[in-house]
Amino acid sequence: MTLTTDRRRHDREILALAVPAFGALVAEPLFLMADSAVVGHLGTAQLAGVGVASAALTTATGVFVFLAYATTAAVARRIGAGDRRAAVQQGIDGIWLALLLSAGVVVLTLLLAPWTAELLGASPTAAPYAVTYLRISALGIPAVLMVMAATGVLRGLQDTRTPLLVAVVGFTANLGLNVGLVYGAGLGVAGSAWGTVLAQTGMAAAYLYVVVRGARRERASLRPDAAGIRACAKAGGPLMVRTLSLRAILMIATAVAAGLGDDQMAAHQIAMTVFLFIAFALDAIAIAGQAIIGRYLGAGDVPGARAATRRMIEWGVGAGVLLGLLVVVARPLYVPLFTPDPQVQAQLDTALLLLALCQPVAGLVFVLDGVLMGAGDGPYLAWAMLGTLAVFAPAALAVPASGTGLAGLWWAMNLFMLVRGGFLTWRARSGRWLVTGAVRS
Repeated sequence: MTLTTDRRRHDREILALAVPAFGALVAEPLFLMADSAVVGHLGTAQLAGVGVASAALTTATGVFVFLAYATTAAVARRIGAGDRRAAVQQGIDGIWLALLLSAGVVVLTLLLAPWTAELLGASPTAAPYAVTYLRISALGIPAVLMVMAATGVLRGLQDTRTPLLVAVVGFTANLGLNVGLVYGAGLGVAGSAWGTVLAQTGMAAAYLYVVVRGARRERASLRPDAAGIRACAKAGGPLMVRTLSLRAILMIATAVAAGLGDDQMAAHQIAMTVFLFIAFALDAIAIAGQAIIGRYLGAGDVPGARAATRRMIEWGVGAGVLLGLLVVVARPLYVPLFTPDPQVQAQLDTALLLLALCQPVAGLVFVLDGVLMGAGDGPYLAWAMLGTLAVFAPAALAVPASGTGLAGLWWAMNLFMLVRGGFLTWRARSGRWLVTGAVRS
């Protein structure tokens, strides 16, 4: 096989997985924005309450994103090894783990709703709406975690089109239910919460139908297997540490920006919105990496894994360059949409230039993160993110005293990306992640 043919084959694999994955990733924030618009017409207090509740729910469920990541890698390995029945069985164990974890999260959310609203700074007028939204939405947490695990199953099976379809239908239904229950039924904030719960439950049911049908076709058991669930939890633990460390970095950045002043905080929030939207594009390549690398290593094809990694790095860095240029060139078009304030725009201009500067590195980071996840290299990813946090935290916390303002904070954000990239590149070059077999020992 020639080099050109090999590259084309990898390109087809990457695009077939990454493009639908990007669509599914983008669908959620777009429809959440529409939901906010629905609630926003009820009043400022209602919108503030739902905003606080949404932040709490996103944090409570976001730390369990390993349910998707770890399941993708484990299922893909078994697919590569040619054991589809074991792959589906691994996915079933991941879904059972999601159900077990969700039970505790639901109870804590219901009990701690008033305290959570107060902790996150909800005003006396917004707090009752936050508590209402939290307590109703807690009932949808099992569905949310099941969707994460089931998404991981399908990605591991090299299917990102079904998650895209479920996401689009589910979030469209969510918007329709929100409008009908908030205004048609006159339920207000409670109607928005119930609409979201119903949509989440419907999405979980759709995923369960697909997974159960696959399990029956492969004659895999639907019963919970204690050993399989423990294996899923063991694989997911380090990825949870990685996610918590990443969230700590973002929270520190937000806290530092808030202390710099309102203009700087507003500019930082807009820059982070741009940063996170770009992350969806780069994360789509990372998701493809999880599925592809897991499959190659499960098949014992180390040269194939290396070649696919090199091609995905080229895609990631190239995408980072293009996205960075787009951030700079398109500023006159999108900045006025976020704010008309000239002082905020001036602060934002510097932050966006620094953000754009580091996008090629971000492309490398996202791809290698996905590759190492696909290889099941969770413990290293956990230590690497803790090390990155240890470097970033003092650099960011020194910004107010240094007098460098928002520019200093975004230099610290670029340092975060460079250090993370250094850790991941070293690991990728070492080859220690190239562990073959249906199960990573």
